[in-house]
Amino acid sequence: MPVKSDAQEATNDPFAYEQNKDKSFSKDFQYKHRNPYHDKLTEFSEFVLRDEEAEEYQGKWNSEVFKQDGELCLEIGSGYGHFMLQYCDSYRDQNFVGLDYRFKRSYALAKKLKSLPYRNFKYLRAKGERIEHLFAENELDKVFYFFPDPWPKARHHKKRLFQLPFLERAYKVIKPGGYFFVKTDHDGYAEWMKEVIEKQDLFELELETKDLWNDAPDHLLCQFKTKFEKIFIEQGVNIKAFVLKSKKAN
Repeated sequence: MPVKSDAQEATNDPFAYEQNKDKSFSKDFQYKHRNPYHDKLTEFSEFVLRDEEAEEYQGKWNSEVFKQDGELCLEIGSGYGHFMLQYCDSYRDQNFVGLDYRFKRSYALAKKLKSLPYRNFKYLRAKGERIEHLFAENELDKVFYFFPDPWPKARHHKKRLFQLPFLERAYKVIKPGGYFFVKTDHDGYAEWMKEVIEKQDLFELELETKDLWNDAPDHLLCQFKTKFEKIFIEQGVNIKAFVLKSKKAN
């Protein structure tokens, strides 16, 4: 049987990939790496959790980790931490969990976080695919997903996190009436997201825009700018955004 090339296997259809087969989603998934920054992150064990460490607190984030009531927020892909730093400072009564998978970037952000005089946050060196193993059903109030890697080449589209199986997992852990906020600079990924949203009935589409800063300048999403967002805006790139509200009944 002839082997298909990447070009032959590639597709723009967001429903063509079987994301559930990705082992990162499975309960028995184990992190494997030899990166020196894994050990270096122990310098910040007061607020940094690595790999499976965070999954021990599923359902206990407010009661045992933060030890205070408040909205529980998750940012998937915290990157250099611009949004996380600004949001935690502005909403100190909320409990914020930042998450990223890259080692060196995580270490750089942890050094910034250590200098803060408040501690309404935790940082996870972990995968966004693990959301249902990190949090219990109805545990999160808000999820932020800003400027993810668009994986622009067609043969890499299967790596895009925003697919229906992931959205179903997010729906499970977000509270009734809770929110999923998305921003992207990438036109192709925005169209992909729109198709996924149109094929689901878990979330109400409360906001959709191809030009966030002109269409909704007073929205929460315009209170903060990430590092990349500033660059995109300076380059004249419109910011695409979606705000999804859980339809789950109380």
